[in-house]
Amino acid sequence: MTLIAAIQATSSDDIDHNLETVAGFVESAKTEGAELVVLPECFALMQKSHAQLRACAETHGEGNIQDFLEQLSRELGIWIIAGTMPIRSNDPGRTFNTLLVYDDKGVNLARYDKIHLFDVELAAGEHYRESDYTMPGSRCVVQDTPIGRVGLTVCYDLRFPELYRKLSAMGATSMVVPSAFTVSTGKVHWMPLLRARAIENSCYIIAPAQTGKHTSGRQTWGHSLIIDPWGDVIAKRKAAPGVLLGEIDHGKLERMRAQLPSLSHRRDELFN
Repeated sequence: MTLIAAIQATSSDDIDHNLETVAGFVESAKTEGAELVVLPECFALMQKSHAQLRACAETHGEGNIQDFLEQLSRELGIWIIAGTMPIRSNDPGRTFNTLLVYDDKGVNLARYDKIHLFDVELAAGEHYRESDYTMPGSRCVVQDTPIGRVGLTVCYDLRFPELYRKLSAMGATSMVVPSAFTVSTGKVHWMPLLRARAIENSCYIIAPAQTGKHTSGRQTWGHSLIIDPWGDVIAKRKAAPGVLLGEIDHGKLERMRAQLPSLSHRRDELFN
């Protein structure tokens, strides 16, 4: 078994404060024995404006946020799957919403740019146009970690099961879903979608989330979860920021996949 942690946060537009808060949570997770920690979407910045997002974006491989992640993972000796942060693209008006993976020596091993962008019109005038300021990613990514091969996804990706099927075919035994789900969609769709992705891919799901009211005025659902391959919730946190701990049981995963070998029953030739 491997102990892992998911961090739930109420990030603001103050990067320094957000990073200080994250550092405290990661230190607590390490003290509890976690070998790997996953941060939520927008852990470093919940921007007040698109202009602030662009101004705070970093070049991949350099910048204060990335220096912080490198130092924290190295000094604590812990793997960090870093929710998302803004990374510059070739379009000056749009940044990538990027997840980075650091090993316990502070080495950045993987990058995933959020593929699916949240362009929706919800009830009561609530609307989002993520594509106005975000460049979509174009690559599916898995990374070997202490808990096996991890598929990397972010928030709105959760609604696209074909992505998770692809990551499963790439060997993922766990998937991360760092998120900033809205309250209106979170209260009805968050749990069912996460459990479905775990069940249909016989994998662990680790879903750290933003929670509460942010300085931008936005409200997020929280309810971070860790779910096993049978679809059972093994750890959850409701509204408060903090650390969520859960064990990844490799033997349990192998037994579940042997008992119900749906992955080997796929008829890919009919659907590709």
